Formats: sequence, structure tokens, C-alpha cells
Amino acid sequence: MSYPKLIENLIAQFSKFPGIGRRSAERMVFWVLNHPQEEVEAMAKSLLALKEGLRFCRLCNNLSDTEICLVCSDTSRDDATICVVEEPKDVLAIERTGSFKGHYHVLLGAISPADGRGPEDLKIQHLLNRVHAQNIKEVVIATDPDNEGEMTALYLTKQLRPTGVKISRIGLGIPVGSSLEYADLSTLSMSLQARREITDHLG
Repeated sequence: MSYPKLIENLIAQFSKFPGIGRRSAERMVFWVLNHPQEEVEAMAKSLLALKEGLRFCRLCNNLSDTEICLVCSDTSRDDATICVVEEPKDVLAIERTGSFKGHYHVLLGAISPADGRGPEDLKIQHLLNRVHAQNIKEVVIATDPDNEGEMTALYLTKQLRPTGVKISRIGLGIPVGSSLEYADLSTLSMSLQARREITDHLG
């Protein structure tokens, strides 16, 4: 015996969320059924508003509900330093540490030949344009310490080297193969403070 089609359809939709299996999706459906109409409508409106109103910052590619994100519009930040990350969620992870006062550049991914994603699919040229156009003195590469992140860091280093800008990599402390998103605040903070300059090669 199965649920009515309307319930099954919503279970199928909720099951598409990361980490949500059928049983969890069922609980979510019955949560919806047991809550007032106005709460469900408010949730639906929020989901639609998120899709319709959210955009990528014109300067750094971070998520924003305005053309320029809050970080880029903050005049108190260090304009000479850019921290390069893979995803917008990495910006939030670093911001929570309170250890970095510069600006960001979000690549919107990492180089991954297995997934058919090359340098041309990322916001790398945008980064190079920023370095050339602005008075950037240091680029901190904070891609994840996994194969894709290290491959991306190496490529960025080769592309940035001719600009003469100081290139550094976040320090040790974050386990190899992990993601910045899951690093605890103290470890991530120490990794930023212990960042090392890249000279001839990634070390």
C-alpha cells in the first residue's frame, strides 16, 4: 500500500535534498501536513523568493540579494588582499572565523577532469582581470585540500605568477580530502594565519 499520489509526489521532491532519504522525506511531508496553511505558504514563498531574488555578486561571485554583496561593499576591508575559494559557502566558513579582513573571489567550483570541468568553466579569468585592474598585493588560495582543490591551486599559481602578486596557500591543519565547509573555526582560523607564500612550487 502506498500513500496518495499528492503525498508520494512531495516525498519524491523532498528526497532530492542532500542526505534526505525516503523516511526523512516522509517526516517532512507530515510536518507540512500538520502545520498551519499560512506557515506552509510562507515557506513556499521563501523558496520562490530565494530562486528569483538571489544572484551572484558582480565583483566576487559570492551569493547576494543585491548587485554587490555585503563583503564587497564593506569599505573597512583590505582591498589589497583577495582570498580565492571554491564555493559561496566557503566564504561564510572563513567569515565565521573573523580572521580574514580582505576580499574574496569565488570560483564557483574546482577543476575536475573526471566531471568534465576545466579552468574555462570556472571564474578564473574573472580573477585574473581583478588582479590586473586592482591594486592587489596578495592572493590567498583557499581551495579545498583534496585532489580537485590542489589541482586548482596549482593552475591558479601558474596563471597568477606572471602578475607579480604575492601568492599564498592556507596553512596546514585542515585534513587532506576534506572541505573548508566542515572545518572547525579554530582550525580554519589557524590555517589562514599560518598561510604560506608559494614561491617556485606548491609545498
